[in-house]
Amino acid sequence: MSVSFDFSETETQQSVKAMVRDFAEKNIRPHIMEWDETQYFPVELFKQLGELGLMGVLVPEEYGGSGLGYQEYVDVIVEVARVCGSIGLSLAAHNSLCTGHIMAFANAEQKQKWLPKLATAEWIGAWGLTEANTGSDALRMMTTAVEDGDDYIINGAKNWITHGKSGDIAVVMVRTGEQGSSKGISAIVVERGTPGFTAGKKENKLGMRASETTEMIFDNCRVPKANLLGNVGEGFKQAMKVLDGGRISIAALALGIAKGAFDAAVAYSKQRQQFGQPIASFQAISFKLADMATEIEAAELLIRQAADLKNRHLPMTKESAMAKYFASEVSVRVATDAVQIFGGYGYTKDFPVEKFYRDSKLCTIGEGTSEIQKIVIAREVLSR
Repeated sequence: MSVSFDFSETETQQSVKAMVRDFAEKNIRPHIMEWDETQYFPVELFKQLGELGLMGVLVPEEYGGSGLGYQEYVDVIVEVARVCGSIGLSLAAHNSLCTGHIMAFANAEQKQKWLPKLATAEWIGAWGLTEANTGSDALRMMTTAVEDGDDYIINGAKNWITHGKSGDIAVVMVRTGEQGSSKGISAIVVERGTPGFTAGKKENKLGMRASETTEMIFDNCRVPKANLLGNVGEGFKQAMKVLDGGRISIAALALGIAKGAFDAAVAYSKQRQQFGQPIASFQAISFKLADMATEIEAAELLIRQAADLKNRHLPMTKESAMAKYFASEVSVRVATDAVQIFGGYGYTKDFPVEKFYRDSKLCTIGEGTSEIQKIVIAREVLSR
């Protein structure tokens, strides 16, 4: 199939980028180290983002969302993440995973019930797939949902869940059939306050520390069957489709972090003097910057391609996996080189690159490790 792409920015994209950039500079940058040090999840900030329409970027206007496309969504994540990866991560998880899952697979009544609250950040969303012993091997999950009249009784626990404590609503993948079967998993929405639904351990993380990551625990948690998304046994298939789009958002997150680290490195290299001249004038530094700039642009092209395919409802499993794999690895390399350019100062918390360095690594792990992306890419390539 021959596909052409036009990645020129629209006026809408330009205005969205300018708005998000201004918001991030004024409302996020002054607090990033305070939130990072204390692992504080700024719920009030996300309420503000909701007022701007950024918690429902892709949600149709009829449900209170902004009704924008994936190119604008990429811009939103990038502009936030180039200031703070943690806020970018939470923004991505809310939009792509919880909200995205409901938007794609809920019936009309369910959409009307939940999407307006998510799109405006009246509610913050969580999404539960991973468990302690089933990371990439999701089909082995132990969390079960057993029918009881008009309800399901859920028992088990989910790990590494963004907003697992502060989230008001969660889309949870549960086992309703045989373990190991792709048709043995279903997706059920659980609202905060439901008896038996509690938060567990909050993770003490290397990076992304202002993005809350906790366990979700279900102890005889009774949920109405009306909260089932789609049909019984469709949860795993749904989750894989949700992750296709989610990979674009994590790629955008990685790109934003890389751009933030690069911007800081360029500015520092022009200002820092050694041997009577800016260190940017030394080939060792300028060549690093050249490599960083090239990889960043290549990553963005992959992301824009995947976003374009997603907008046009065309197959993009391979392209989103490539974008996520490449952009996340680029993010780590760029952040590492940025620390090197800063030298000793890059190893201190007085300068921003050490945070970009810590935050970048999560992008190679979350929503499918780099190794899983290679499996997805290889499978797609070999199936031709």
